[in-house]
Amino acid sequence: MHPAALECLPRFQTKLRTERRLSPHTLKNYQRDLDHLCRFFDEQGIDDWSAIDEQHVRQYVSQRHRQGLSGKSLQRELSAFRTFFRFLISEGLLKYNPAAEVQAPKSRRKLPDTLDVDKVKRLVEIKGDDPLTVRDRAILELFYSSGLRLAELLNLNLADIDQQEGLVQVTGKGNKTRRIPIGRHALAALGQWLKARNEFVSRDETAIFVSQQGRRLAPRTVQKRLKDWALKQGIDVRVYPHLLRHSFASHVLESSQDLRAVQELLGHADISTTQIYTHLDFQHLASVYDKAHPRARKKTKQ
Repeated sequence: MHPAALECLPRFQTKLRTERRLSPHTLKNYQRDLDHLCRFFDEQGIDDWSAIDEQHVRQYVSQRHRQGLSGKSLQRELSAFRTFFRFLISEGLLKYNPAAEVQAPKSRRKLPDTLDVDKVKRLVEIKGDDPLTVRDRAILELFYSSGLRLAELLNLNLADIDQQEGLVQVTGKGNKTRRIPIGRHALAALGQWLKARNEFVSRDETAIFVSQQGRRLAPRTVQKRLKDWALKQGIDVRVYPHLLRHSFASHVLESSQDLRAVQELLGHADISTTQIYTHLDFQHLASVYDKAHPRARKKTKQ
């Protein structure tokens, strides 16, 4: 692309940051997607936004799909492009949105992994009274009790916890806030950690979960601690923060059958995102049926 055509990119990033209040992580994704698009246009000899049409966008999608990009990833890229092209229209640099009618190829939706209730119980009930174990137990319990994302948990401050009401206020994607109940086991573990936390922090630190140096925990630290605890507790699958969120959603839906409530608890903007857990529930029911129904059982070899 011609350097003059690229001058709008910083303005677009500023608009996303100030008006839509997107997270740094999401802004990086936008930038990466647009870098891919600009490189493609360079290869096509296109140096101005006004020269782009729908066919160019379709060619881009086809090329990326041949390179192995999934339908879901292409859908995300197209969403970013539509937003960017709308911005260009508002700037008078485009007359129409060339990505408006372009669809990503469909890909089979992978069901999220979950832990069964027994494995979750074994994982969260870690033993020990040292401050780090007390902290990690509170983290594990809160992940499973409230279905938090990793970033949501790490961004929690002291003011976000209402121990009296048993609620936590969470800031999720798009800076949207929601209040979620905290289970009694998680509340007890959290209370123990808040007492032990004083060994690490100064009065000015507001983060709930901190390192030994008294600073807010980093994502990689939590990921590694979960992996280490899973090994110590004899969990035979890879354990990561989102696995506990998936397990929370699946178990609550299985017990309640209330999809809307689970959507609210998870902070999903679109209920179709939550519906993936109904497939998990059906998968479980099908497995139970196959094992229990006399005419569903497979014949054993004589």
